[in-house]
Amino acid sequence: MTRPDLLALTPDALAALANRGLVKRAVKELDAGVVPALDTDPSGAVQGKFPDGTTTTLPPGTALDAAPCSCGATGVCRHRIAVVLAYQRTQESSAPTELWSPGAVTDAELAALMGERTLRRARRAFQAGYRAKLRRPTQEDQTAQAELPTCTVTFLVPGDLSYVHTDAVNKDEATALAVWAFQEADAQGTDTVDVGGSPTTASDLAAVTDLLDQLLLDGATNASEVLDVAWQRLHRDLTAQRLHWPAAVITDLLAQLAAYRTRSADYEAEQFAALLTELHARTTATGPRAEILGPDEPAETPLKRVRLTALGARLRTENTADVYFASGDVVLVQRDTPLRTGQKLAAANVVSESATRNASRAVTLKTSRVAKTSITPVGTAWDHLPQGLVIDDYDKAAAHLAELPPRQVRARVEAELVRAIRVTEVTDLAYDPAAQRLTATLHSPTGTTCALVATHRAIAPNALDALATALRAGPATVTGSVRRHRGTLVVDPLAVQTETGVVVLDLAKDTAPQPLAPGITTSDPLSAAVDSALTVLAEAAHRGLDHLTDSLLTRVREVAAHLQRAGLKTSAAHVTAFADGPAAATWLRAHLRLLVTADAR
Repeated sequence: MTRPDLLALTPDALAALANRGLVKRAVKELDAGVVPALDTDPSGAVQGKFPDGTTTTLPPGTALDAAPCSCGATGVCRHRIAVVLAYQRTQESSAPTELWSPGAVTDAELAALMGERTLRRARRAFQAGYRAKLRRPTQEDQTAQAELPTCTVTFLVPGDLSYVHTDAVNKDEATALAVWAFQEADAQGTDTVDVGGSPTTASDLAAVTDLLDQLLLDGATNASEVLDVAWQRLHRDLTAQRLHWPAAVITDLLAQLAAYRTRSADYEAEQFAALLTELHARTTATGPRAEILGPDEPAETPLKRVRLTALGARLRTENTADVYFASGDVVLVQRDTPLRTGQKLAAANVVSESATRNASRAVTLKTSRVAKTSITPVGTAWDHLPQGLVIDDYDKAAAHLAELPPRQVRARVEAELVRAIRVTEVTDLAYDPAAQRLTATLHSPTGTTCALVATHRAIAPNALDALATALRAGPATVTGSVRRHRGTLVVDPLAVQTETGVVVLDLAKDTAPQPLAPGITTSDPLSAAVDSALTVLAEAAHRGLDHLTDSLLTRVREVAAHLQRAGLKTSAAHVTAFADGPAAATWLRAHLRLLVTADAR
């Protein structure tokens, strides 16, 4: 009897069930002649007897970590992996198999696997609604994967739910949600779906409107700290209702107000204005509730065992950094990491049993007396990143960014657009001293090009010199956040992989000054008109609509005229309407239009 489930377990699938080190060790021992004697009984159980006397049995329908092994190890050991690999070597390669979708699993099969009680808990999440991004099997990789709001679920063996891998503690519930996502996607013929739930309506955030209008009328300069109490109460109410995205906006708004009152450099008028408009957009938008307001998930979800590959870090203060990690097909970020810890994590592989993840894809690695966290150098892990995080066709990536919904109403997740960009060549390396900006052109394996743009930050004085050195060394991969400008992909780098290893730019030390060709940063008329209008409207929100001066309204009309000359007639009309009738409604309408236009450049 042939075991198709064992034949379907690729080295990557085995690494997901155990770790890549155990897989490599098992392969090395097999190649060295330490091969178990295999025997298959009529029921299909595969038994392997090793030269040292260890016996491992892999019964059909039994997960690999539950298969008996006389070595006594808990979980997936090298003996179980070696038996799988040895069994695969005894079988002839088969013809291409028919691709399978987890959507073919029925609710009856789910109930038989996990019980009706667990299925009822999963249905409550289904009724609240959630968004899922799916990766379907191919002949080269027959695993299927669903990225859910708080975890990733991978179906390692077609048609066999015994081989489902997820970093969620509640594996069965996550499996059911992933199956229902594939069912919905199969019906719609798409790979990104909103599952269950109901469309959101403006009434979901009706309590926000009055506070938002009052803050916009007062502005950051005149906002009373008494009003902060009302915002904090609203934040608690929204969090209790699991309306994560508007609650997160309020958190950022309060942080901006606190920064302004303490005269901190963290305050930015443009950011304050953007947060006001985003809160308004989420109040008035209709569409999938999970996308606009957030999934009906707890504020934090514990992860069973998570494997992370660091993608770099960005300094926030002199003593803290944000560290970015690849986890499956998503990027997680640990905010405000102490600098000493961040230096250890920023270029490392991390395996943790004490991590939590929230709906915004922020991860927290906690210390525990029982659970363990191991940290090893990142090595060549970037060469094996999931394809969903890798960009090797820049034009295709730019086209994908153009298709995204407006940032103001899509899922509010951390590090949404952090990616690993494959590079074959770097040209046009230059530095603009006026803008303190380093630029370069990256060339991809497919022959496309994109722009790399890095601006000096006083908190990371060595970053640009480290970047210039790494780019001249012939980088293979650059990690960073991506955006689209005038149809071209633009990368803001975090770290660079060269032959000598990974360079985390913000954490670089002892760098030598790098002479660079002079560069000039130019701005097209359309971008200049939009940016000027955003600056003026942000100043209006900063001062407060009840405190506008005639000179500021004159500037508003001037930028409206510039928009008109640039061909942005609708934006110009909205800005003019605000100048003629300054009010919260006209400001929000004009600013939202400008933000969407700026993102679509």
